[in-house]
Amino acid sequence: MNKSGYFFYEAAHAVLGPARAASDALRLFYRNPMNPLSHTAYGRSISAACELFERTTRRYGKPAFDLPTTTVDGRPVEVTERIVWKNTFCNLIHFERRFEGKAPRQPRLLIVAPMSGHFATLLRGTVEAFLPSHEVYITDWVDARLVPLSAGTFDLDDYIDYVMAMIRLLGPDVHVLAVCQPSVPVAAAVACLEAEDDAAIPRSMILMGGPIDTRESPTEVNKLAQTRGMQWFRDNCISRVPFPHPGVMREVYPGYLQLSGFMAMNFDRHLTAHWDMFKHLVEGDGDSAEKHRDFYDEYMAVMDLTAEFYLQTVDTVFVRHSLPKGEMMHRGRKVDLGAIRRCALMTVEGENDDISGVGQTKATHTLCVNLPKEKQLYHLQKDVGHYGVFNGSRFRKFIAPAIVEFTNTHSSASVTPLRRKAG
Repeated sequence: MNKSGYFFYEAAHAVLGPARAASDALRLFYRNPMNPLSHTAYGRSISAACELFERTTRRYGKPAFDLPTTTVDGRPVEVTERIVWKNTFCNLIHFERRFEGKAPRQPRLLIVAPMSGHFATLLRGTVEAFLPSHEVYITDWVDARLVPLSAGTFDLDDYIDYVMAMIRLLGPDVHVLAVCQPSVPVAAAVACLEAEDDAAIPRSMILMGGPIDTRESPTEVNKLAQTRGMQWFRDNCISRVPFPHPGVMREVYPGYLQLSGFMAMNFDRHLTAHWDMFKHLVEGDGDSAEKHRDFYDEYMAVMDLTAEFYLQTVDTVFVRHSLPKGEMMHRGRKVDLGAIRRCALMTVEGENDDISGVGQTKATHTLCVNLPKEKQLYHLQKDVGHYGVFNGSRFRKFIAPAIVEFTNTHSSASVTPLRRKAG
C-alpha cells in the first residue's frame, strides 16, 4: 500500500511555496498600471505566465455555493444556506428561500452530490436550476483529511445509511436526485426503504449519468477497474493523511489522484484551455480569462475519500457489478431493486458521456421489474458529455425542465413549471 505518496505530494507542494510567492510578486509587478511595461505585450506575457504557474501549482480551497438569490414566479427571493442535518462525514444543506408573505407550496428535492473527489459545489448550476421550483437540499460531504481518525470509518454501507436518514428527515413528499456516483447507493437506499415499507419512501428518484451497470457501453474508467483488479487499487491509490491535517494517519484515496486521472483523460483539452487563457491575458480579454478562472477554481478544488468507501465502491460497482447481478448487500441484507414499487424513476444520460456510458443508468429500468411503466421515464440528451448531464446550457434548456415536469407529475405538491423546449 502506497502510504507515503501523500507525504511526498505535500512535501512537493511546500517546496514550491517560495516559487509561487515569487511568481505572484512578479505578476503584480508587471500588472501594475504604474509600470510602463504593463502596457506592452512583453509585460502582459510575463504577467500571464506567472499567473498560470501560480494557479497550476496552488492548493484550491473549498468553493462557496454563492447563490444569494433566486426568482420564483417572477419575483426575486433571498436564499440562505442552512445546515439542517449533520453527521461525521456529511452535512445536509437547505437553500432556504425567504418569501414575503405566504410561501408557495413546492416539493422538496434532495440532491445527493457525488463523493468522488470534488466538492458538492460542483453542482452549483444544478442547485440554481431547481431553486425556482423546489425546496432544495444538498449533501455536503466532508473532506476525509479533515476527519480525525478517532471519528471512525465510513464505507458504502454508511453512505447508504446516511441517504436513508436524510430521506426519512425530509420525506415522504421528497424527490431524490443523484448525480453520477451516488446513483448506486441512492437506488440501494430507496430499495431498502421500499423493502421495509418505510413511511418515508420518496415520491421519485432521478438518477443522472450513474454507473448502475458498467457492463453497458464500458468507458475507459470502467475498463481500468476491470483490468487492474482490486489489489492494484489497494497498492497504488491509497495513502495515509500526513501531518498536520486533522485526519493524520487516516487511510484515504487522495483527491489529487482523482484530479490527476480526470486531467489525464482529457489532457489535450486542458492544455489547450490554459494556452487559450495565456493568450486571453496577453490580449487583455478579461472576460474570457475570468471564465477560465471560475471553471478551474471549481475543477481543481478536490477532497479526499476514505479508503474503505473508495475500495468498497470500486469493488461493488466497477469490478463485481453487484447491483445489476442481484448480489449487492447492505448490512447483511440483499439489495433488490425489484422491491421498488411506489417510488417513480427517471434516468438521464448524455449522448457523449465518457465517464458513464450510454445504457449504464438506463439499466435501472430493467432492474426495477415491479415498478409500473407509468412511473418510469428515460431521457437521453443529445450533444452533451458527463458534465453536461447536470450543468450547462443544454441541462438548463432541456434536462432541468424535464425533471421539473417529472417531479410535478409524481408529487402531492404543485410545482412552479419551467418552460420546456423541444430538442
